[in-house]
Amino acid sequence: MTNIFSPPRRWVVMGVSGCGKSDIGQRLATALDIPFVEGDAWHSPANVAKMAAGIALSDHDRAAWLGILRDKIALAASNGVSLVVSCSALKRRYRDLLREGDPELFFVELDGPRALIEQRMRARTGHFMPTSLLDSQFRDLEPLQADERGLRADIGGSLEEVTQAILSSVSGR
Repeated sequence: MTNIFSPPRRWVVMGVSGCGKSDIGQRLATALDIPFVEGDAWHSPANVAKMAAGIALSDHDRAAWLGILRDKIALAASNGVSLVVSCSALKRRYRDLLREGDPELFFVELDGPRALIEQRMRARTGHFMPTSLLDSQFRDLEPLQADERGLRADIGGSLEEVTQAILSSVSGR
C-alpha cells in the first residue's frame, strides 16, 4: 500500500461481510464530521434476494452496484466534499472501478480471522448476508496491493479502538 499521500478526503471501508465495514465506516464519518454512504443500501433487490438465498454475487451482478458507488464518490470529488463509503471492494478491479470516481480514493481494508468474522456474523440480526457465503467472500478477497492508496486495519479490538487506530495511522502519515 502506498505510504506517501495527502490526508484522505474520500474513503472506502472495505472487507468481507461481517468485518465491520458499516460500523467502522459510520464511526470514521462521525469522527471526521463527513457524510457516510452505506454501500449495502445500494444493492438491487435482485442482488439482496440472491445473497439472502445463499448465492454469491458474480462480477456481473456487482457491476451496476459498483457503478452507483463510483458515481457517488465522483460527485463528492467533483464538489470537493469528503465522504466515507462502506463497500466490500473485494477485488482489485472493483477498487479500480471505484477509483474512476476519484483517483485519490483511500481504502481501509478491515482484516481479521475468519472465526472472529463468522462469530460476528452469527451475532448480528436483520442482515441479508448469511454466514454460508463467508468462504466465497474470502475466496474473492484480493488484499490491497503495494501501489494502492490505503491501509489494512486489524479488527481485533473494539469498534472504538479500531476506529482510533485508523485515525491515528492516517494522521501519523
